[in-house]
Amino acid sequence: MPRFAANLSMMFAEVPFLDRFDAAAKAGFKAVEFQFPYPFAVSEIRQRLDANGLTVILHNFPAGDWAAGERGLTCLPARVQDFRDGVARALEYAVPLGVERLNCLSGIAPAGEEPARVWATLTDNLRYAAQQAASAGIRVMVEACNSRDIPGFLLDTSARAIQAIDDAGAANLWLQYDIYHMQRAEGELAATIERLLPRIGHIQVADNPGRHQPGTGEINYPFLFDRLDKIGYDGWVAGEYNPQGPTADGLGWCFGQR
Repeated sequence: MPRFAANLSMMFAEVPFLDRFDAAAKAGFKAVEFQFPYPFAVSEIRQRLDANGLTVILHNFPAGDWAAGERGLTCLPARVQDFRDGVARALEYAVPLGVERLNCLSGIAPAGEEPARVWATLTDNLRYAAQQAASAGIRVMVEACNSRDIPGFLLDTSARAIQAIDDAGAANLWLQYDIYHMQRAEGELAATIERLLPRIGHIQVADNPGRHQPGTGEINYPFLFDRLDKIGYDGWVAGEYNPQGPTADGLGWCFGQR
């Protein structure tokens, strides 16, 4: 079976952030990821990691004003300096926390901008982020998110994300393949994962509909997990979902029935 990790931002959202590390370790996880650590001190997070023997495998670059609907700054021509400041901020956390991957959200294409300028801003920013992260030994993930959940999201399919990576031309850019988002956007999960395996740096999971834990919807996760083993995927698989019921009661997908 793959190596499983917990996304603290979603799987344990009912628990105060710093207590989520304890909850994840108690549930049996050895690795965690989260979206935005920035409201908390690095030292506080480091203490919780060490106390629970946990590894952080990923967090996101700052993504703008989330409450106002921003979903990343990478493609926004008016926010280039904010994006670059965010890269520096992310590295201030990732380096002392031992994080090996940073996720970069493209953002929603701004109305009224020329598409070519938006795309050029995206690829320039991806190239910049990749160069800065590479100097710290950190990989940059580029995630595609479906446009049903996030209307206007610039990178809404795996093909679009790969095109952005190729156009940026940086070896340190990898695809973050979110199975839930790609089921909603394009389907053909097993074939696409196998075809893009050399480009995939991280995988996230949730079921559809509802974005709940694997096993609650239409996606055949036992088949997909077996397939990941057969094709030689050796990275992490992180649960990024809204639990249906108590989190600890819905972990059969990764730890078997208890």
